[in-house]
Amino acid sequence: MLVSCGETPDQYNLITVAWTGTVCSDPPMCYISIRPERHSYPIIEKNREFVLNLVTKEMAAVTDWCGVRSGAKYNKFFETGLTPIKSQKVKAPLVYESPVNLECVVKEILHLGSHDMFLAEIVAVDVKSSLLNDKGVIRLDKAGLVCYSHGHYYELGKMLGKFGFSVKK
Repeated sequence: MLVSCGETPDQYNLITVAWTGTVCSDPPMCYISIRPERHSYPIIEKNREFVLNLVTKEMAAVTDWCGVRSGAKYNKFFETGLTPIKSQKVKAPLVYESPVNLECVVKEILHLGSHDMFLAEIVAVDVKSSLLNDKGVIRLDKAGLVCYSHGHYYELGKMLGKFGFSVKK
């Protein structure tokens, strides 16, 4: 996952986060876990907001680059060519190239060990209109998304079933 943070263009940063996920549906909540020594950690800790930007196949290389370079030494938006744009509800920028952006407000920081977990409420969801079907349902299978697992990036897209398909008659 590519996370954007910062309140002003001179503070904007991007961080690649492997430890992330959904924790609640009502209210919609998620988490990211970050090592305290990372450049983005104090930015998110201070501002208490961030944006989760889903990553496409076309974004995989720049996402990886953001994971191995520090925002203390590089302006990651400039170096990658990614475009920061204004969010609906938070000050952290969206990444324009991402097909889905989740605007998040930190509710709690849990100190767990090597990483601290930022528990956050999703306050806005931004979706490219090309991913919405005629009923307004998001078609993530059309987004060309990638995931990260144990040091490798994988392209997603093939639906295997719908919730409950294993017991449907």
